[in-house]
Amino acid sequence: MSDHSPATMTAEETAAFAEEVFDRARRGDAQMLGRLLASGLPADLRNHKGDTLLMLASYHGHREAVQVLLAHGADPLIANDNGQLPIAGAAFKGDLAMIRLLLEQGVPVDAAATDGRTALMLAAMFNRLEIIDYLLAQGADPNLCDAGGASALMAARTMGAAEAAARLEALAG
Repeated sequence: MSDHSPATMTAEETAAFAEEVFDRARRGDAQMLGRLLASGLPADLRNHKGDTLLMLASYHGHREAVQVLLAHGADPLIANDNGQLPIAGAAFKGDLAMIRLLLEQGVPVDAAATDGRTALMLAAMFNRLEIIDYLLAQGADPNLCDAGGASALMAARTMGAAEAAARLEALAG
C-alpha cells in the first residue's frame, strides 16, 4: 500500500518554491499558474514586498495570467506594501490594455489603496493622455484627492505633465 501523505518541504525548499511561483507571475506563465491554483495555491499569495501574484502579472503586462488569477479568485484590491493596487501599477506603466481588462473584470475605476491614488492620478502624473481619456470615459472622478490632498490635476501640475494638466483643466472649466 502506497503512502499518500503530502511530502514535507524544508524552509529553504518552501522559499525557493515560492520564489519560483512569483517568478512565474512576473513572466506571465498563465498555464503553470492555472495548474498551481487548481492544485490549491492561494490566489492571493504575497511576497516579501506584499506584491500578490496578480500585482506582478499585471505590472508586467501579462493579460492571460491576470485572467487566470482573477478566474481563481485573486483579489485585485489588495495593495502591496507601498500601497499600490494592480490598476495603479498598470497606469504607472502606461498599459491601457491591462487597465481595460481590470475594469472589465469589475475593478472600480476609482479604486485606491491607503495612499488614495487612483489610476487617473497616476496617468495624469505621467502624461498618459490615452489612459486619462479612457478612465474619464469609464466614469473616473477627476475631483478625487489622494491622502495628501492632491487631485489628478494637481498631480499632473506637480510632475510637469502639461498636456494632462490641460486636459484636466478643461474638465474643471
